[in-house]
Amino acid sequence: MKPVDAQVRGCYIDGEWVVPKKARLIEVKNPGDGSILAYVPRGDREEIDLAVKAAKKAFHSKEWQTFSSYHRGKLLYQAAEIIRENKQELTKLETLDVGKPLSQSAVDVEIAARYFEYYAGIADKILGETIPVEPGIIDYTVREPIGIVGHIIPWNYPLQIAARSISVSIATGNAAVLKPAEDTPLTTLKLVEVIEPLGLPKGILNVVTGYGHEAGAALSAHPEINHITFTGSVETGKKVMESAAQNIVPVTLELGGKSPNIVFADCNEEQALKWVLKSIIQNAGQTCSAGSRLVIEKSIKEKFVRKLAAAMEKLSIGPGMDDHDLGPVLSKKQFDRIQGFIDLAKQDGIRIVTGGERQLVEGCEQGYYLQPTILDDVPVSHDLAQEEIFGPVLTVTTFETEEEAIEMANGTPYGLVAGIWTENVGVAHRVASGLQCGQVFINHYGAGGGIAQPFGGYKKSGFGREKGLEALQNYTQVKNVALKY
Repeated sequence: MKPVDAQVRGCYIDGEWVVPKKARLIEVKNPGDGSILAYVPRGDREEIDLAVKAAKKAFHSKEWQTFSSYHRGKLLYQAAEIIRENKQELTKLETLDVGKPLSQSAVDVEIAARYFEYYAGIADKILGETIPVEPGIIDYTVREPIGIVGHIIPWNYPLQIAARSISVSIATGNAAVLKPAEDTPLTTLKLVEVIEPLGLPKGILNVVTGYGHEAGAALSAHPEINHITFTGSVETGKKVMESAAQNIVPVTLELGGKSPNIVFADCNEEQALKWVLKSIIQNAGQTCSAGSRLVIEKSIKEKFVRKLAAAMEKLSIGPGMDDHDLGPVLSKKQFDRIQGFIDLAKQDGIRIVTGGERQLVEGCEQGYYLQPTILDDVPVSHDLAQEEIFGPVLTVTTFETEEEAIEMANGTPYGLVAGIWTENVGVAHRVASGLQCGQVFINHYGAGGGIAQPFGGYKKSGFGREKGLEALQNYTQVKNVALKY
């Protein structure tokens, strides 16, 4: 029986909220205690097709083609204001849906608003160039919208990434179809609900809920999609690429990481400790840019790890609604995956400095809480140092030279983010130049709030860039015009 407080939410297609009659419903659960928050439609190929056709019709409509860039920007500014007006509700809903602490969800809401502000300011400044060719020819370029954009949203930062997707799509004049993760669709739906009164033409923004292998697969394979943006696992990213290739459609892939914090002996220890800790417990470590590897100079390792373990052991663990330091991981599936890596560490005799066990929280026995964990002296070739664990689990390896530090940092299939901790400017820049990753932070760490900072990866972390001006490359296409006079 459905709990009385669990509502059925609909898909948003062509300006209407709809629950397909034939659709089965998906339970959306609170990771904190396992209770059912809501039900959303199990959309599939049919709903995706309706949404894409609505987007195509709207994109080619006279209303949208004459919707000036100034007015797109104005609408985005208004959206930012509305997000802030609804901050309390969005914060609570993000915490209930994802499990993260309220304070972290509040930051996500502000970042969502800032995305709309940032791209609002860019909407009427998407410029072309004049190109000197030869006398008698005026040659220039125009950046035009790419068309119908499909966004497949991950479950760990749904509000942030939905806001990022919607804002840049509208700013560049595209129409969008979003497929939020089945586990955490509620803030994406709420975001659309709160900005709906702004008067965006019907069909320019559409949301279809459903499973990745059904709705997500249908979106990535749809022949009338012009660009696909996907954030998620490497294996699913491959499938998205394969589908897009059938239609000769470009993709932007953000596929996770195994990001190192590289700590030198001359670092500011207090700051390094603070950010190494924060970068692995943020959202219970369920972050593609998490600092999941500590690559540390051998001479300071024992002292540093001891202090880090002590700090971890002082963290409060519990439901996000109580704003503990560390909330639950998303689900039993996610918990079992993380626990499997910890069991592998035990099996292979790798020392667990702290954590490694499930944390039982009174009153939340159906939630999946895990003690933050440090795995010491992990061989660089071990699966624990190579694979994305996606939980509050930190591996530790040591180095003695700059060259060794760079080699270790680059020694995984991923290349998303890295942190460098040193007071030596020369060391910092030499190491930064040698790293194979999309973002490098020196004496700080964190990609989440960097609205203007291009974000994306090398190697299996994907390609293309979100955020900042670089994102405009994904959502526009260049037309060259040459006039002979």
